[in-house]
Amino acid sequence: MISKKTINQAWKNKSDMSYPLTSEKDGIKISPDKMQPETLYHCIYQNKIMLVYKDQNEILNCYEIDDNEIVSKVRNSDNINIEKILEEYIVKENLKKK
Repeated sequence: MISKKTINQAWKNKSDMSYPLTSEKDGIKISPDKMQPETLYHCIYQNKIMLVYKDQNEILNCYEIDDNEIVSKVRNSDNINIEKILEEYIVKENLKKK
């Protein structure tokens, strides 16, 4: 499971121009060379939260959350609260790795 620390690091860097995910009208652009291993990155595309991370073997892992309530909360929050919103969703949906 991705640690809370790596989630924090990614969101703190989201305002940086080198953020590895960008949502555009034609899709999501992913720049794996800008990604730190085991760090979770996110963006919103077509009313879905797209989560992407690169594992220790340099393999990209992508997930989407299409829960309208969560997407709305993330869209309307600042970067600091996004971690909390997603953590609550993970606990609620029992998605945490044991």
